[in-house]
Amino acid sequence: MSPEDRTALATAVDSVVAGAGEGAAAALRSLLTRSDAAIATWDTDLRCTWVNDALERYDGIPRARRLGRPPQEALAGDASEPAAVMRRVLSTGENVTGLEYRVPAAGTGRDRALSASFLHLRDAAGRTLGVCLVVEEKSPWAGDRLAVVSEAGARIGTTLDVMRTAQELADFTVPLFADYVTVDLTEAARLGEEPLDRYGLSEGRVPTFRRAGRASIHPGAPESLWTTGDVVYVPRPSPFLQVLSSGRPLLEPTLDPASDAWLDNDPARARKIIEFGMHSLLILPVLARGILLGVAVFVRTENPAPFNERDQLLAEELVARAALSLDNARRYTRERTTALALQHSLLPRHVDGGSAMDVVARYLPADGRGSVGGDWFDVITLPRGRLALVVGDVVGHGIDAAATMGRLRTAVRTLADFDLPPGELLTRLDRTFIRLVEDDEAAGDAVPSMGATCVYAVYDPATRTCSVASAGHPPPAVVRPGGGASFLDVPQGTPLGVGLAPYETAESEVAPGSLLALYSDGLVEERYEDIDKGMRRVREILGRREESLEDLARGLIGSLPAQVPDDDVTLLLARVLQPGHSPSTPRTNPLPNFPSGSNARARDRKSSSRG
Repeated sequence: MSPEDRTALATAVDSVVAGAGEGAAAALRSLLTRSDAAIATWDTDLRCTWVNDALERYDGIPRARRLGRPPQEALAGDASEPAAVMRRVLSTGENVTGLEYRVPAAGTGRDRALSASFLHLRDAAGRTLGVCLVVEEKSPWAGDRLAVVSEAGARIGTTLDVMRTAQELADFTVPLFADYVTVDLTEAARLGEEPLDRYGLSEGRVPTFRRAGRASIHPGAPESLWTTGDVVYVPRPSPFLQVLSSGRPLLEPTLDPASDAWLDNDPARARKIIEFGMHSLLILPVLARGILLGVAVFVRTENPAPFNERDQLLAEELVARAALSLDNARRYTRERTTALALQHSLLPRHVDGGSAMDVVARYLPADGRGSVGGDWFDVITLPRGRLALVVGDVVGHGIDAAATMGRLRTAVRTLADFDLPPGELLTRLDRTFIRLVEDDEAAGDAVPSMGATCVYAVYDPATRTCSVASAGHPPPAVVRPGGGASFLDVPQGTPLGVGLAPYETAESEVAPGSLLALYSDGLVEERYEDIDKGMRRVREILGRREESLEDLARGLIGSLPAQVPDDDVTLLLARVLQPGHSPSTPRTNPLPNFPSGSNARARDRKSSSRG
């Protein structure tokens, strides 16, 4: 309460105590009785003469037990200091504000910090009438609002996951601001789609919402009718739809199930309100760039102070910050889903080694802030029974990287039709890539990808040799019969797009039963693991050559140090078949499904096949 508010309040109480005109006094008394601030008055003998309803909500003492009693009997807790302050106010005529006063919170067994102000009461002639006590909740954030908002910025929006961000908002505001909080998002926002700017009730439809976050002072949030991820029932009419329709907050300082008609259509929610003593409600739209993403609901139960306009202002700041993070996460989800869909359409659905090789491929998209990358793989049948194995990695992430990947994969397949040696094919691919970039620049298009790496290997069953060339890509691994795993000695060359071709071709003997492994750097490079350690890990797992290709692929993917890889992981395993043999099983490219997050990633890591 500001000094100006205290002065106005003291004047109003003066009028009531001094006996203003009967009509005016009755109106003022009614106003003060229904005030959110807890107010009581004492006469010059420090006997309680009047108290409003709000004070009982703070400490549970009914009005009848206060009237006519001194502070030590009329106030909860140790009232010796408030009594001393009242005597000082009567003696000096000076107001005292901001005294911290702790009382047992009704029915909780915990203390509650209150801020008490003591106002000197006088009549029109200046004679002392007594003291007015004004009690307000001492909010943890009241002293430093900016610090709370700053802390919210650090703790809300730590990931690009929509559901996680909603939960962070709920967690941050309980118990700091509310006793129970829910965040419900539109289905469109949750899936990364574009929601409406607002919802019109006249259309006769209620949008689908899902519970994205919830937090409570009670473990497990028993107040909630829905768990995270559930579809939330939105009754018609209700304050929730009112907020959705108007796009404006709704503050209901006193929540009364008996008088709120909208609860007649929602008896389950009404029972929860009564069971947990929900007495104050604040509903805010979650808005970003004018787009309505959902609603945030703040409720007080054990905290006796009703929400006020100052609380609403703070909540609006916190929700606005969360909304920006949610919008970023939503847009990221949309872009990532689109990029995955594009990548899904561009990568081969089947890998077929024919009679020359048994082939297995794995692709694991990154799930961090980098979004989907531009990894690709391919198996190309060449004349005379030969087989080309390709793995590439476009620099950059997102839709642009996926599109560039598709163009490069098409270019490799086109060049492979000319039956070129690997080194010459990469040399021409480098020139093609440079022309593509130049064409994009000439057309005024952005060029987000600055280059790409690629390894191209050709196995010839007639000569039992493998010819390999690399454009800045990690070397293939080979496991020969009777020997351990090693990496082929292949000149790396520069990445595609640099323009420093030509590339050299290295040739190695590869006997039947040998295993070749082509992969992207995501398999051997991690943020907290150097590449040498990653390559040792790959070599050790590939050394278990008696395992099936499926088991080896599962072991390599499962060996990644991070549960959520920072970069895409692409793996192509090819085992040279004995003449006359055929692959043990048909191979379908196990491209990932679209769900993201650590749960989906854990499932991918545990499964031997994702397709």
